Amino acid sequence: MLNEKIKSLRKQRGFTQEDLAIRLNVVRQTISKWEKGLSVPDAQMLIQIADLFEVSTSELLGENIQLSETATEQQNEIAQQLSRINEQLALKNKRSNTIWKVILGIFIAFVVLHIFFLISTIIVFNSFDTNTHSTYVNFETSEPYELDEDSTFIE
Repeated sequence: MLNEKIKSLRKQRGFTQEDLAIRLNVVRQTISKWEKGLSVPDAQMLIQIADLFEVSTSELLGENIQLSETATEQQNEIAQQLSRINEQLALKNKRSNTIWKVILGIFIAFVVLHIFFLISTIIVFNSFDTNTHSTYVNFETSEPYELDEDSTFIE
């Protein structure tokens, strides 16, 4: 495929990604994206790459595209090939984005549920009176009295 071919030709020539980027007037990250198959060069850039590596654009694309009689027809064939590659990449990226959105949604739901359970636990815990203040009745006098935490009589 195109990404593997660019990487292979770059290494054969002894270029780093930075070297190739400088020769093509792009940033190194662009070369990295091409080699990872995350994007593809446009038709003009493809011609520049082919010229730099001294190969045909059809060889660069990895297919045996019949050489057209005119340069315009050849560019149209290249554009069609790049269009197909772009469509495949777009579909791949869309699937990847969908998967990450589902994972993010599950994670957010998990966090929200944990926060809900934490808050409900705090509310339930705080609803219990931790003050151990009790009222008792003296059976001899039938008068109530209270005991505090220190067990002292309060009348």
